[in-house]
Amino acid sequence: MSGVQTIRVGADEGEQRLDRWLKKRFPQLTQGAVEKMCRTGQLRVDGGRVKAATRIETGQEVRVPPLPDAQPVPAKAAEPRITDSDQQMIQAAVLWKDQHIIALNKPPGLPSQGGSGQGSRHVDGLTGALMFGYKDRPKLVHRLDKDTSGLLLLARTDRIARALSEAFRARTTRKIYWAAVAGVPSPRMGTIRYGLVKAPGHGRGGEGEKMIAVHPRDIDATEGAKRATTDYAVLDALGTRASWCALVPITGRTHQLRAHMAELGHPIVGDGKYGGSGQENLGDGWGAQLGGEISRKLHLHARSLSFDHPVTNRRITLTAPLPDHMQRTWKALGWHEHDVPEDPFAEDA
Repeated sequence: MSGVQTIRVGADEGEQRLDRWLKKRFPQLTQGAVEKMCRTGQLRVDGGRVKAATRIETGQEVRVPPLPDAQPVPAKAAEPRITDSDQQMIQAAVLWKDQHIIALNKPPGLPSQGGSGQGSRHVDGLTGALMFGYKDRPKLVHRLDKDTSGLLLLARTDRIARALSEAFRARTTRKIYWAAVAGVPSPRMGTIRYGLVKAPGHGRGGEGEKMIAVHPRDIDATEGAKRATTDYAVLDALGTRASWCALVPITGRTHQLRAHMAELGHPIVGDGKYGGSGQENLGDGWGAQLGGEISRKLHLHARSLSFDHPVTNRRITLTAPLPDHMQRTWKALGWHEHDVPEDPFAEDA
């Protein structure tokens, strides 16, 4: 019989149901046992009572009561060998680093971490190539969708991982994304407050999921819906056909920016999942309507990230260059990176 355990949810374990997370660590537990522990208040998250279906977040602490002959499952099996080409690719993606943190400009098409349908090639699986003399692999502290490019932070120690995870939870970080979207949002600056709920059915891991927008007045009455807030600003436009938008996710829900812009009637170029049925090439993304040199890849990029350094307390702001396919689109549409403010929402912008 084990004693009471307090387990912190790891960087690669957030955004999943409590019962699934628990049964991965303690395979001998049945669903009935998990539900009983929740019902009797023995199983708690951050000190509060929970249900088996409660979704846990990175950095939360889970109180696990004494379990008979419970042995946690090892966190990870040995990682497959990293090829020379992948090692060069992930090291070339390093945008900035110090003794505590590594910042990547994640290429589009590379998942942040593994999962059903994602295969074994992902940022988390390549961190062995980012040790740079440290004994431990750096740890992801947040994620980007597979097809979204841009800034991604990794912590070089557990202490820094906890501090950065808490900063993301407390929303003291600031992320600005750039996107090319269909049409021109009106007004040209605003806030989207639609809630999000996962569509029924089972997708292939995170990328297989689809989120449904819920009107703010219906969020509380919709089971599973979570509040979500996005600020947007139009930076430039090609007539009325397409526009360059800056997007700031105030909350961090799955597919939030993609679902919000689609609900606004201005889906992100190349988004086959949320682009709607009116696109000309179904499955290839809305960008096919623009024709010419416009790539059908997703045009969503984590452009800048600001955070308070956990050790120096200095405010760090990093900026990631656009990926090749977005650079080509910007050139084709006559948009120039240096013609717009880095933060259009700042008071002096």
